[in-house]
Amino acid sequence: MSTTTIVSNVVLFQIGWFAGVLSAAAHRPWFGLLVTTAVVFTHVFRAPMPRPELELVLFSLGLGLAFDSLLVWQGWLEYSSGIVFSNVAPYWIVALWGLFATLLNVSLRWMRGRWGLAMLFGAVGGPAAYYGGLRLGALQFGNMPAGLLALAIGWAVLTPLLLSLSARFDGYAGLLEKKTA
Repeated sequence: MSTTTIVSNVVLFQIGWFAGVLSAAAHRPWFGLLVTTAVVFTHVFRAPMPRPELELVLFSLGLGLAFDSLLVWQGWLEYSSGIVFSNVAPYWIVALWGLFATLLNVSLRWMRGRWGLAMLFGAVGGPAAYYGGLRLGALQFGNMPAGLLALAIGWAVLTPLLLSLSARFDGYAGLLEKKTA
């Protein structure tokens, strides 16, 4: 995979993440949803095999909806915008799970099979991203210690799970085959 592909993957992810979080903080989560959706569609349609990449994104969206809704339901995370149903994660944070899926087969591909490292990455990176969202005003912790612990445990489990699934739903495998041929 080319360095340009990997760098553009990370840059587009960052653009989508900041658009999602900052627009939610400004009580305009629909704007972040539009940007995030554009980044995800760009990623999917650039893939040599778009269908498995789209399936991975959809699976990640469902997983994110369930996990973040559990945290909301427990009162560990609180959101002030983008809420459609009470005790359910807002749509903009769920969209960020689809955005995260865009990293799995490109810039995080190297982490496959390194399950301990993937767990550590999730246990640190997941809570750090939510804490960043807190600092930018997009969310609050109803109970910060419990919320951070739940995020660390959840992301430590979900990151290796998603990386494992990314090997099965790899729309960028064709890009690697072209590179090595």
